[in-house]
Amino acid sequence: MHQAHIRSFVHRRGHITQGQKEALSTVRDKWSIPFAQAPLDPQAAFGRVAPLILEIGFGMGETTEQIALARSGDNFLGVEVFEAGVGALLKRIEASGLANVRIIQHDAVEVLQHMIAPDSLAGVHLYFPDPWPKTRHHKRRLIQPPLIHLLASRMAPGAYLHCATDWEHYALQMLEVLSAEPALINTSEGFAPRPDYRPLTKFEQRGLRLGHGVWDLIFRKR
Repeated sequence: MHQAHIRSFVHRRGHITQGQKEALSTVRDKWSIPFAQAPLDPQAAFGRVAPLILEIGFGMGETTEQIALARSGDNFLGVEVFEAGVGALLKRIEASGLANVRIIQHDAVEVLQHMIAPDSLAGVHLYFPDPWPKTRHHKRRLIQPPLIHLLASRMAPGAYLHCATDWEHYALQMLEVLSAEPALINTSEGFAPRPDYRPLTKFEQRGLRLGHGVWDLIFRKR
């Protein structure tokens, strides 16, 4: 029995566009996988055998779409809780003709616990998670030792974990937490250069123009 975990998200009544609503009602069943307390069969879900990349919290799916287009040989499983984001990515999948993306709309910790088999992931993307900037909310941050330990157990030997944030304090916490996980090894001395496969988002480009930093971390499973 798993202990209840602190959720890193709050269900807000967010704005959802008509196009996102339409995508949810018409193509959700085509590209989404319902949460289940049973291991996922990736071959059945994607209709092929390919390296499985998990993305936790894909937002509006802009980065997911670009990476999946550029890396057609990989399967991408996106986990997101918010309806607007799921609807937005469903629209992108349809518009781009992507066949290598599937979505689970559920809490990522529970997906990892129940649906992802040990040693099955070739990679994990965790980009710009909510920084919860107030000190009293730091406990809500997603990157904490229990999650990283769970993630590492689901990664195959040699698999990579790629995190990015534009909050320096969170970046330093990420570096500390990831470095303390014995199953992982840093691919760089500290922070990593942004790899070519991670595109700059519009939000990130704006931040960089304003002089804000962005920090990438890439660790591998031993």
